[in-house]
Amino acid sequence: MNKNIKFIIAIALPLLAGAIGSIATSRNINSWYNQLNRPSWAPPSWLFAPVWTSLFIMMGIAFYLFWTTKTETHWKIKGIFIFITQLVLNALWSFVFFEIKWMGIALIEIIVLWIAIFLTILVFSRINKLSAWLLVPYIAWVSFASFLNYEYWYLNKLIEQ
Repeated sequence: MNKNIKFIIAIALPLLAGAIGSIATSRNINSWYNQLNRPSWAPPSWLFAPVWTSLFIMMGIAFYLFWTTKTETHWKIKGIFIFITQLVLNALWSFVFFEIKWMGIALIEIIVLWIAIFLTILVFSRINKLSAWLLVPYIAWVSFASFLNYEYWYLNKLIEQ
């Protein structure tokens, strides 16, 4: 497979995960989510789409760099597996939080997501340092989102369905 096709696939995968997650988000953002008690430090809802889009593109570039760097097959397989796993967890979080409205379970899920991102960074760093560094803003944002998830759960636990 040539590098141009790999680049398109690498960018498309995270954007697809984001699009899948946005289905649950967009159906519930203007109704359920906007009625929740908000932490005073919560960013405005409009900020999430551009931040996530930027992060998904950076994830795609990171994956492309990892994927196209020559290395042993077992590291390639590990890296691809953990990368796909964290993408699935990323999309799943939106459904657990926004669609099912289980903020407490979403908090547990986002912690698992954080661990998967951390493992992705570790594996990527063994093969291509830049690919690992491109994931640092992602884990930083998910760290912030984890605290935000906790605050939403804490402030709204009596109304959680």
